Amino acid sequence: MGRFSDMFNGMAKSLSIKKRKTENECVEALLKDAKRTGKLLRSSGVVNVDGSQNFASLFSRRGEKGANQDRLVAWEEFGCQEDMMFCGVFDGHGEWGHLVAKKARDSMPASLLCRWQDTLAHTSIDSDFDLDSDRKLHAFNVWKQSFIETCAAVDQELALQQNFDSCYSGSTALSVVRQGDMLIVANIGDSRAVLGSRSEDGSLVAVQLTVDFKPNITQEAERITRCNGRVFCLEDEPGVYRVWLPHEESPGLAMSRALGDYCVKGHGLISVPDVRQWPISSKDQFVILATDGVWDVVSNQEAVEIVSSAPDKAKSARRLADCAARAWKRTRRGYAADDISAICLFFHSSPSSHEAKSQGNSSPHKLAL
Repeated sequence: MGRFSDMFNGMAKSLSIKKRKTENECVEALLKDAKRTGKLLRSSGVVNVDGSQNFASLFSRRGEKGANQDRLVAWEEFGCQEDMMFCGVFDGHGEWGHLVAKKARDSMPASLLCRWQDTLAHTSIDSDFDLDSDRKLHAFNVWKQSFIETCAAVDQELALQQNFDSCYSGSTALSVVRQGDMLIVANIGDSRAVLGSRSEDGSLVAVQLTVDFKPNITQEAERITRCNGRVFCLEDEPGVYRVWLPHEESPGLAMSRALGDYCVKGHGLISVPDVRQWPISSKDQFVILATDGVWDVVSNQEAVEIVSSAPDKAKSARRLADCAARAWKRTRRGYAADDISAICLFFHSSPSSHEAKSQGNSSPHKLAL
């Protein structure tokens, strides 16, 4: 029961910061404090807090299609929990995709934290939970409910925005929460999370933790067609399935789940996340969260090898992005390169001594772009 005791103590600590304020105001106060103390980063750089096992490298590069529509975030000691970290990548699309992704990035961590705390406060631990597996399942169910409610709330917020229109614009949303030895992964869209883990013989293997929600996946296509949406490829894009309105050749969305994109929300597109858990073991080295600008040209195995071979973990995300950019030029000639963004979250390591001396280790550090 120690983990749950710590969890509730941490929750009580976080709520006591602004005792007289509402829950939302308390979470906003935690956000401001995280920024001030260097535990929150929303740009390329590094998050590494003294004494933490977590080490996160973030990098985003603009492609050749206009403004960079990718957004990143990492929050160490998420909600004043010393054993928790939140990371998220958001890949916008459409005319206002960059603003949709930014709004999602800015809203989701605080909204999730608020709902997680609220769910914990109204959920009791069954006295029959004698097994550690029962307690972990309970913890996962709390996170799953919190993620589902958060994504629904963020999607509703987007519809109310006055400075941009989300009817034909949207974003993916891939988030992870590390809580001790448990990793919770929530995914909407076609961004991807890939684990780098050691096999029995010591070799590094890639484990895909998420599903790329493309419209041609059987259950996704069935849902869309039931709602009178259409799924097909254009003649000049064989193999690229898109979602279309019943009687219009639009919007041609290349994913089956997204935030925003209200023009097809009544025709099978949903913003419900797929939420899964992964028990982190000593063999699991890191997880990569990246937009499809990486995965369109770099395989899962290539990605984990690129990150693992980085001589400086602080630059591992940039190394992956650079390799992806070169792959676009080499394998996709004639195509405009997509935006490329990645977060590399290391589980058991801190930077080497020379890295720590050169960069410090108690605040986020922005990389020169």
